[in-house]
Amino acid sequence: MFEKLEAYLEEISHFLSGREEREEILSEIRSHILEKTEQEFGEATESSLAKVIAAYGPARRVAEKYLDGRPIIAPAFKRFLFRYTALLFGLHFILTVVAVVSQESFLMFPIVYVPSMGPFEALFYLPMAFLFDLGVVTLVLYLITQSKKDVKLPWPRFSVDLDEVKTSGRTIGRTIGLILMTALTGTALYFYVQYRTIFFVNLDFAQHRPIFTPEAGQLYSLILMGLWALGTISLAAKLVTPSPWVDAVEKGLSLVLLGLAFRQPLDTALAVHLPEGLVPWFNLSLTITLLVVCIFVAIDLIKALVRIGRRRLAK
Repeated sequence: MFEKLEAYLEEISHFLSGREEREEILSEIRSHILEKTEQEFGEATESSLAKVIAAYGPARRVAEKYLDGRPIIAPAFKRFLFRYTALLFGLHFILTVVAVVSQESFLMFPIVYVPSMGPFEALFYLPMAFLFDLGVVTLVLYLITQSKKDVKLPWPRFSVDLDEVKTSGRTIGRTIGLILMTALTGTALYFYVQYRTIFFVNLDFAQHRPIFTPEAGQLYSLILMGLWALGTISLAAKLVTPSPWVDAVEKGLSLVLLGLAFRQPLDTALAVHLPEGLVPWFNLSLTITLLVVCIFVAIDLIKALVRIGRRRLAK
């Protein structure tokens, strides 16, 4: 037994699947290497085998040659990978929002479980839910592909191809949007430097009255300015590159900023006096507003991730 040859074959085996098929491929590679070694060096030794193995190529590339034409997921199903993932994650997302609002757990056997959680915890739960949904869909498509059966997967007729993005007239619109967002962010920054908040009850800045307490006002102001700044940077980047990574990064960071808004207790955030009966309604409306914004941002993030995945699969 030649140790270097066996070690090389063992490394190749890590990239192969199916026991019988793997053994057949490894046996073929072993015979080919031994035959080539005897032809070039007369006999097979550890040193001569090392030279032939080095010329044979990295283990992964050798395995890929034998796997060529044997995809893990059939090409016909690749478009369904992110379609079904988006649908499953959409359900996950809706149940997560309901769990946050109702403080109840949800179980949809056998694949969806949403625990009771707060808004901030939900922002960390959702990325893990997306990866879980992607893994479930990938596993199902892999099993269908390996079964080699003619399976027609359903898809609603009202579906929209997220790759179909219109580009006509976008440059002008983005330029105008960039100018407006830059002006808005700059104005907000000016007021923040002057008053440490951008939320006021009145417009008389000589005797200004902030809506929120100093701590809450600073937090909310920085979050809102951060969202505007991200939008400004995103618009500027889109004038240079159409990469969906721009949207993905912007929306991901926006979700983080929005999550920070939930760290401030709403019942102690107000600096103005409201009738006692209106305080719960104000807190509820502010919470719902933040959740709705999070939903729309998360949907845009999913769309960007889908476009990224489609582009990678198309390469």
